[in-house]
Formats: sequence, C-alpha cells, structure tokens
Amino acid sequence: MVEDQLNITIKKIMASIKKRILVTGSNGQLGREIQKLAPSHPEYSFLFHDVDTLDITNASQVDRFVSDKELSWIINCAAYTAVDKAEEDRANAEKVNIKAVANLADASVKNNARLIHISTDYVFSGTGYMPYKDDFPAGPRSVYGITKEAGEKKALKVPGAFVIRTSWLYSAHGNNFVKTMLRLGSERDKINVVADQIGSPTFAGDLATAILAVIEFCDKNQQKDVSGIYHFSNEGVASWYDFAFEIMQQAGYTCKISPVDSSEFPVPAPRPHYSVLNKEKFRKNFGFDIPHWKISLKKCMTEILASQT
Repeated sequence: MVEDQLNITIKKIMASIKKRILVTGSNGQLGREIQKLAPSHPEYSFLFHDVDTLDITNASQVDRFVSDKELSWIINCAAYTAVDKAEEDRANAEKVNIKAVANLADASVKNNARLIHISTDYVFSGTGYMPYKDDFPAGPRSVYGITKEAGEKKALKVPGAFVIRTSWLYSAHGNNFVKTMLRLGSERDKINVVADQIGSPTFAGDLATAILAVIEFCDKNQQKDVSGIYHFSNEGVASWYDFAFEIMQQAGYTCKISPVDSSEFPVPAPRPHYSVLNKEKFRKNFGFDIPHWKISLKKCMTEILASQT
C-alpha cells in the first residue's frame, strides 16, 4: 500500500517536471519564431540563448551549461550565414558552423540530450534538376556549404539526432529577401531579379512549427526511432524572380520586376541554380501538412506590413 502510494507520487512528480529545450541562435529568424510558439507549448521549458549569453564555440562553457540544465533537447539555430563573406572568412565560418556544432554534439552525448541541427540546401551542388532527397550525396561549392555539411556530420554523431535542411528562409524579423524586396519596391519603379536560380521559399514560422512537431512526436513515440536527415521547406517551386513578383503583388506595389541571369549579379560564392528539396520523408514520418509558399508568404507579409503602420 505504502509502496503503491510512493510510486503514484513519483509518477506525479515526474509528470510535473517539464522537459527542458535549449534553443541556440535565439535572436535569429528561426529562433525568434520558436520564441513566439513557446507559450503554446507549456509542457516544455524553453531556454533561449544567443552568443551574448552562451558562446557555443566555447566547449567548456557549453559542457557546463548542458550539464547544469539537465536538457532533454537542443535545437541549434545558430549559424554563420554570410555566404559571400565566408569565402574570405573561412576560419570564423568553420568556428560557428563546425566547431560549435561539435561542442553541442559532445555535450549532448555526455548528458543524454537529443540534438536538432538546422542545415541548408547549400550542401548540394545545385546542378541537378530533380528535388534533392535527404539521402542524395552532398556536393557543396561554397565555403558556407562546405562548413554546413561538415557541421551535419558532427551533429549526426549524437544518438537520435536530427539534421533538418531548409532553404530560402525568411520571416518578419532580421534581414531577408522579403524585407529587402518590400523596401526596394517602395523606393523604386523597377527592380532586376535573378530568374535562373530555382528553389522553395521557407517561412521561418512554418519551420519552427515543424521542429516542435518533431520533438512532440519523438516524446510521444519513444520506442520509434525516426532520427536522421530531413528536408523541410514550404511546398511549391519558384525562382527568385517569381518570389519577388509575388511579394510585389501581395504588397500591392507597382514596382516592375524584370528577370535577369545570375551573371548580372556576380558574387564571390557560387549559388545553387537548382536547390528544391524533396520533403516526402518529413511528410510521411510526421504526418505534417506543409503549406504552399504563397500562402505562408501572405501570412508573413501581413505581419510585416502591420508592423509598418
């Protein structure tokens, strides 16, 4: 009788303990979107940190933090994403995209925490013509892509880890293509936009929702191992020209968008000409309904334009 009551009490205590989730790079686009979703997930305790409060390139600092907080999950949204700058700043790109991931991976293994690492379509060459499946061989052509692929390998050393690749990320926060086009569209009568680079825009809010769906699925189905590499972007395919045209249409701007070749905008780092991601595995394993990019763009645009009034 006493033993039964003790077991019941222990179960109640364990049920009341929230699983802790560390979100690194919390001031970035994706991190900000996860922060917005956190209140709707009271079953978890979120710890949001960026470089000013947790330097993930410092191995000892990461190890102490993860050990002290008894984390269940780590979502690594931090990354060196200055694609062109990385070509001449390789040391710092490696520090953030490889060393920091290795630090988080080592701490995860040591403290039995699971890791979700966010990666990119830039790990592929972009010379194909069919949507890239998660098991397609990587072939990055830029320092950014090379360092991100190396970071993936570090993350996947963690038992039960996830690598989620995404593309063309945007949100109402920070600097991104949507906000740049809105600014230019309000200032100019005409803009030239590259039309020979094809991919899928991704609203950071949808990616944030998908990440938390992965965590919920794993916590509810602990006997089922679905870890590994996944692709996530919004549904649909577009060129940067198509993307810009839709932005102007939804904003009601009269700025004319003209399609041009990539050669019109020479840059230090080569861009993938085709980087559409195949999301079949994500949809199948998690039963996640992925919105079309035009629908998600409207949602984000509403938020951006509302903040400007």
